Amino acid sequence: MTETTTPPAAGLTGEGARTARNGAPHRMRRSFAIISHPDAGKTTLTEKLLFASGAIRLAGHVRARGERRRTRSDWMEIERKRGISVTSSVMTFEQDGLTFNLLDTPGHSDFSEDTYRTLTAVDSAIMVIDAARGIESQTLKLFEVCRLRDIPIITFVNKIDREGRDPLEILDEIASTLALDVTPAVWPLGMGVDHRGCLDLMTGRMVGADGEPGPVDWPDAERLVAAVPNRDDPIVAASLEELEIAHSSLPAFDLEAFRGGHLTPVFFGSALKEVGVRELLRAVAEWAPSPRPQPAAPEPIAPDGEEVSGFVFKVQANMDKNHRDRIAFVRLCSGTFRRGMKLRNVRSGRDITVSSPMFFFAQERETADEAVAGDVVGIPNHGTLSVGDTLSEGRSISVTGIPDFAPEIIQRVRLSDAMKAKQLSKALNDLAEEGVTQVFRPMTGSDWLIGVVGSLQLDVVASRLEGEYGVPVGFESAGHETARWVVADDPAELKRFIAANRSSLATDRAQAPVFLARNAWALSRIQQDWPDIGFLATRERV
Repeated sequence: MTETTTPPAAGLTGEGARTARNGAPHRMRRSFAIISHPDAGKTTLTEKLLFASGAIRLAGHVRARGERRRTRSDWMEIERKRGISVTSSVMTFEQDGLTFNLLDTPGHSDFSEDTYRTLTAVDSAIMVIDAARGIESQTLKLFEVCRLRDIPIITFVNKIDREGRDPLEILDEIASTLALDVTPAVWPLGMGVDHRGCLDLMTGRMVGADGEPGPVDWPDAERLVAAVPNRDDPIVAASLEELEIAHSSLPAFDLEAFRGGHLTPVFFGSALKEVGVRELLRAVAEWAPSPRPQPAAPEPIAPDGEEVSGFVFKVQANMDKNHRDRIAFVRLCSGTFRRGMKLRNVRSGRDITVSSPMFFFAQERETADEAVAGDVVGIPNHGTLSVGDTLSEGRSISVTGIPDFAPEIIQRVRLSDAMKAKQLSKALNDLAEEGVTQVFRPMTGSDWLIGVVGSLQLDVVASRLEGEYGVPVGFESAGHETARWVVADDPAELKRFIAANRSSLATDRAQAPVFLARNAWALSRIQQDWPDIGFLATRERV
């Protein structure tokens, strides 16, 4: 085991250490996302996981090149002002021979598209639940996305240092709402003001109310429970009684069931107080799978394949305002990538030489000389790469499962300075390539229309247009309630439909035709009038 500055309780044992010493390179990767409802504590947990790994010295600060520099996972100006995550952050760090790629997803429901695309790039997820609120709407929605992709989930019940619901009640809600088997991994001794600490049932160790592990490792959970001090304390006694009920009624942890997406281990803790955080990180190292086969056409991509392949799941412009850069985040699916390699963009058929790839720690970056399946690398480019693009060293293969969703809000862009029309065009196309918004151009007229899932996205678009491109804009109703992509098996029928409905049609960034519906009734009526035309609410991103 490699030497580490991490406290012993966070060190790796078992499979994590064995693969670090003996496994193939891609088996030493753990790529995972953190998902939650807003205000469940996701960003705090992200920073405390980085602190527990030794990647940062203080929450919010990164250790790099001997300096202490400010690096929050929420780095955009609007995120800092509002205290929410509205873009995915990528943080790569190492511990005990393993490389972790942590993808911090947007915490607001208005940015579900970005979250969905991020989940295509991970092999496991941590689901954060507020101990007082339990499973909330956004948590459930994101869980369903994970289920569609069979992503194994570790559950972290946060904020046990505050008054919350009964642990058994929370376990029952997880099991019944998500149709998952649950098993406790870290159990609380009291909650809120009565919190006395936790029991790490996986390693047989007590954890103090301050998150510090006790000095003794017990050989199993039964002897750990028997050794708990202050058993006469009513709070401790009640917690141990509930733990006994949980043990007798819930299944034991099963690694195969977890990796199959059928069981979730549950960690009770407090990200703010660093309770249960070390134990959670160790669980990701020990239990989370290494890179899995990636869905693709004509066949899935195996992580142990020799040819390099990967796909773009996110594009971010202007991370560094001084350089006006544009970074494509690529999840590698197979092979060993080396700086300077030539890869083909399967969509465009063009070869690109990747001369300046980089690893990220939020906004910080360093050159990536080599990367393997499971790694996330950033590739600077000037509009040649878009979300959904597949990169390949040889084969013509396309990663699947990265969709576009029909917008729920459509607005007309109002430009206050007509002299900036060209800048607006470039800016909107950039944001569309990133997946921040969808951009439509009516077939009749010259206005720009944007489509978003939620109203907060409009604020982000306006903020970025003004702050990054110097183009202040406003938005107004376009008279459309929703949009649908139109397709047909018969090209002549599609051509006839377009000719008859040009005033209600637009094209998207890929020049695909889109029907703009005034309301649900209008959409239903045109579907009846044109039965041979397909009206798609989602489609594979191209």
